[in-house]
Amino acid sequence: MPATPEAVAQFRQLERELWTRTYLMGILEFDGETIAPPKGAPARAEAMGALAGEYHKLLVDRAARELVLDLQDQVRERDDQQLYLELLQLEREQFEATAIPTEEAAAFSRLTSEANAVWHKAKLTNDWASFEPYVDRIVETLKRHAAYMYPDRDAYDVWLDQYERGMDAASYDAFFDQVRKTVVPLVHEITQRPQPEASFLSAHVPEATQLAIARDLMGIVGLDPEATVLSCVEHPFTNGMAAGDVRITTHIYEDNLISNVYSVIHEAGHAIYEQNVDPSYAYTCLGTGSTMGIHESQSRFFENIIGRSRAFMTPLLEVLRHHAPEVYGSVTEDELYRAVNIATPSLIRTEADELTYPLHIMVRYDIERQLFAGEATARDIPALWQKYMHEYLGIDVPNDTLGCLQDTHWSGGSFGYFPSYALGSAYGAQMVPSMEAAGVDLAGACAAGNLTPVCDWLREKIWRWGAGKDGVELLQEACGAPFDATFYCTYLQNKFSDLYNVK
Repeated sequence: MPATPEAVAQFRQLERELWTRTYLMGILEFDGETIAPPKGAPARAEAMGALAGEYHKLLVDRAARELVLDLQDQVRERDDQQLYLELLQLEREQFEATAIPTEEAAAFSRLTSEANAVWHKAKLTNDWASFEPYVDRIVETLKRHAAYMYPDRDAYDVWLDQYERGMDAASYDAFFDQVRKTVVPLVHEITQRPQPEASFLSAHVPEATQLAIARDLMGIVGLDPEATVLSCVEHPFTNGMAAGDVRITTHIYEDNLISNVYSVIHEAGHAIYEQNVDPSYAYTCLGTGSTMGIHESQSRFFENIIGRSRAFMTPLLEVLRHHAPEVYGSVTEDELYRAVNIATPSLIRTEADELTYPLHIMVRYDIERQLFAGEATARDIPALWQKYMHEYLGIDVPNDTLGCLQDTHWSGGSFGYFPSYALGSAYGAQMVPSMEAAGVDLAGACAAGNLTPVCDWLREKIWRWGAGKDGVELLQEACGAPFDATFYCTYLQNKFSDLYNVK
């Protein structure tokens, strides 16, 4: 039988109250990373803990759980597909959250808020020792929480599945093995080849000019300027809190304009996804992006497949020449293309080139696996980081600021998140042939600086579904086939072999 109007109204009210807490926590998180004063960290942690506690209480309240189960009995997909999907999504959240005591959920929010503040200071002062205890506490908490939820599953598999449903360590092992066989020898071969002359990349470009360039690039991607804000931070990120409120960030180095260029294009990819979820999903559990891998597929699609394509050099160079003619006035499109695609081992993940990037992810993945397997503790991380960076990229790490302190993710408890970055790149590569088979002239759109045809395809196949479909389902329907890393490996092999004349 169809759901009663009273029950549906109660469910909608529950979802809106949950969304409100999420929105407020998003504002606190964004402020903490951008404009909040350092001494406000304890108060912010207390507020975050209180909101997380309220969210948890609402989610696991007995009446709320009974309401969801009762509605599931009343509603079938054929009656109201959207409501059915919302119920399934919220029921899963309730099941997982019910296993974790409310006081532990609030305590974990406080722990990660404190850890984030400590991480900021530790990174600036190269002080791993101060951050180290938080890593162990967070890992142990996550192990305990995983056991609460799924006592018969490996703890790391539980968290890998949280970020990319359907993925586990065995799946990632197979994926990374295929990437390793392609990328590592290609990187070793390329390091023996001469690099293009690209001194213009380190030319001084003032912050104000770079911000103007950033806003032009946001427009080319297609962001709604009245629904987006841009701020500067230490570690760029995007908060997609609502379709009309998406906040992106960048980090500006006045002697490295290109870093800002691709940081903005990357975050704009996240943002335009959030801005194009079906409006009927607003204030519901479906009103955000799908899995982390799918979200990264969008950001890295715009950053690399579009932003670093030969065709995109036409509109990109036009923007650069307009704002910084003294630097880019005499640079050609071919010179810019080769410069922004220089592949060379480096220390910082967020600054890594497209080819070496997945190797940075493998470093983090290998360390996380050992932490959750009990084969290592936080004290071992600096040495492990050194070991894997040398093994995969052939470089040594001079200090922890440039090594294991460079990313914010662990301070927020996001273990199992890193692998989705590499998976997202692979997802995006697999979408290209399907997009072009559907009649989208990808190169033509990039060259014209008019990405409307690309965005139309992505909106139809990916964006509009929000969290209503998992990554596996979205990719299958968009590409007509399950995930296959061969597309990604072939893309990297072809692109960089051509750039460096590798036979």
